[in-house]
Amino acid sequence: MKKMTRRESILAMASAFAAGGTAAKAAAQTLSKIPNAAGTGSSAAQGAGPANQAAQPSAADQAFLKFVDQYFDAYFHFDPASATSAGIHKYDSELPAYSQADIQREILRNQRALKDLSSIPSSGLSETNLLDATVLHSLINGHLLDLSNIRMWAKDPSFYNSQVSTGLFTLVERDFAPIDERLKSVIARERRVPDILNSARANVTNPPAVYTNIAIESVQAQIDFLQNALPQAVAGAQSAAMKTEFAGVNQTAIAAYQQFLEYLQTVLTPQSQGTFAIGADNFQKKLLYDEMVDIPLKDLLKISNDEMHRVQSLFTQTANIIDSTKTPLQVLQSVRQSSPAAGQILGNAQSVLNNLREFLLTNAIVTVPPAPIPQVTESPSFMRALTFASMDTPGPFEEHSIQSFFYVTLPDPTWSPEQTQELLRFFNQYAIRIIAIHEVYPGHYVQFLWLKQAPTRARKLWPFMKPISTNSEGWAHYCEEMMLEQGYGEGDPSLLLVQLQMSLIRLCRYIAGIQMHTQGMTLEQAANLFQQQAYMDPANAQREALRGTSDSTYLSYTLGKLEIMKLRGDYEKKLGDKFNLKAFHDQFLSYGIVPVKMVREQMLQDNTSVL
Repeated sequence: MKKMTRRESILAMASAFAAGGTAAKAAAQTLSKIPNAAGTGSSAAQGAGPANQAAQPSAADQAFLKFVDQYFDAYFHFDPASATSAGIHKYDSELPAYSQADIQREILRNQRALKDLSSIPSSGLSETNLLDATVLHSLINGHLLDLSNIRMWAKDPSFYNSQVSTGLFTLVERDFAPIDERLKSVIARERRVPDILNSARANVTNPPAVYTNIAIESVQAQIDFLQNALPQAVAGAQSAAMKTEFAGVNQTAIAAYQQFLEYLQTVLTPQSQGTFAIGADNFQKKLLYDEMVDIPLKDLLKISNDEMHRVQSLFTQTANIIDSTKTPLQVLQSVRQSSPAAGQILGNAQSVLNNLREFLLTNAIVTVPPAPIPQVTESPSFMRALTFASMDTPGPFEEHSIQSFFYVTLPDPTWSPEQTQELLRFFNQYAIRIIAIHEVYPGHYVQFLWLKQAPTRARKLWPFMKPISTNSEGWAHYCEEMMLEQGYGEGDPSLLLVQLQMSLIRLCRYIAGIQMHTQGMTLEQAANLFQQQAYMDPANAQREALRGTSDSTYLSYTLGKLEIMKLRGDYEKKLGDKFNLKAFHDQFLSYGIVPVKMVREQMLQDNTSVL
C-alpha cells in the first residue's frame, strides 16, 4: 500500500469526519499506525541529543565561556529589559537613554566582541561550544547589522517607546520579588523616560509615515498604561515614601509622553516621508545572520509560490468537503460565524488549553516539562497595535515566579462596530484552538519550558538578544499542522480549514515581507494580498501588512516550518523503523532555540540543504 503523505492523511480524516463520527475515529486510528505518527520507540534510538561537555574544559572552552559571560553582561546594560525577561535581575534598575552616543558605544563594543570571539581557536572548542560560538558570531553580526545598517533607532519612534514600555512592564508583570523592591526599580527606570523621549526627537529623522502613525497609537496606549495600569500594579507597596516618590516620577513621565505625542502629531508627522524598505542586501544579510539562511531571494519566492499553490489546493479541497455548493470563501465565512462575544474570548481560550495539554500527554506528542497551565489574559495596551495573540513565559533564569501568560488582544472600545466584529470573527471557536496550539501547547510555551533545560548558558540567553524565529516561530507554526496530523480535532474539516487559512496568512507574510522590503510593494498592496490570498477581513489584513513594515523577515513562520518538516522527513529516512515522533520532537527541542541549519548538522551529521 502506498504510504499517505501527512497532508493526504489529514484530508482523509476530514472526509471521514464529514461522513460521520465513527468513520472519523477509524481514520484517526489508521493515522496513528502510519510511520509518521507517534510510536513506542525510545529517544535513545534517535541519538543522545546535544554532545556532552568534556569533564575538564580546554583553554579555548574556558575562554569562550568567559566571553559569553562578559558579552551578555555588557549587552544587558544596553538592553536591561531583556535581562529582566530572562529572569536575571541585577539590571532591573537600569535603562539607557539610547542617545546616539549610547548607540555608537554599542556598535563599537560589538565590533570588538567579534574580534575577541574570532581570536578563540575553534579547534580547541568542544562540539557544544563550537556550535554556540558559530551561532553567537552570526547573531552579533546580526545585531550590528540592525544598529549600523537597518537603523530602526534612526527611523522608528516606536523603538524608544518599546524600550520604556517593555522596561516597565517586565517589572510588574510577575511577582519575582516583593512589590516594594520592584517599585524601586520601576522608579529608577521611569526616571529615564524624559531622556529616552528626547533621544527619539534627536535621533529619528524623516521616518516613514506608517512608523509615525503606529508610534502615535502606541504612545496613546502607553499614556493609558502609565495613568491606570502601572499605578494599580504597584498599589500594594508598603513604603509610603516610595509610593509618594513614584507618584511624582510617574506624573513627570506622563507629562513627557503627552508632550512627545504632540510632537509626533504636529512636528514629526509632516516630516514623515521616508521609506520602511530595508533593501535586498540588508534583507539577505538579516536572514543570513539572524537565521543562518543563505537562499537567494528569487529562490525564496519560488518556495513560497509553490507552497501557496499547495495550501490553496488543500484549502479548496477542504472547503468542498464541508459544502461543495459554496465557494471556498463562502464556506470560510460560514465557519467564522462561530465567533464569540468579546467577553467570552479569554474564557474560551483558557478552556482550550486544558484540552490541548491532555491531548499532548495522551497521544505522546512531546514531553511537556512540569509547569502550571498559562493564564489567559488581555494583551497589554502597548502590545495591541500589531499583535493578535502572544505567549509570555518566565525566562530560563527566573527562580521566583513561574506564572506564564497567554495574551489575547480584545477589541478596543474606540473601534467601529465593523472593526470589532472582524476581530471577533478572527477569534472564532476553531481559530482559537489553532492559535492556542501555536502559542501554548505544544508551541511557544512548551518550547520555552524546554529552554530552561538548554545545555549551555549561551543558548539560554541568546533568544533574549535575537529570537531565531525560523526555529521559534517555525516550531509553533509546524505544530499547528502536526497536531491535526496526529488526530487533534478528530478530522473536523472546519478546524482544518481554519488551520489552512492560518497557513495562508503566514505565506502572505512570507511574500509581503520580501516584496515590501526588496521589490517596492506598498502597504496597500500588501493588505490586499492578505485579503485576496488569505481571505482576511480588511482591518485584520491591514494590521498584518502594518506589521510587515517593521518586521521585515516575518517570512520566518513558513520558512521555519518548511525547514523543520524537511528535517523531520530526512531524519525519518535515516532512522527508518526506529523513527519515533515524540523522540524527534524532544531531541529537536533539547538543543535550545538554534538555527535549524545547526540542528540538522547535529541530528543528521551532514551539511545537506535546509530546504
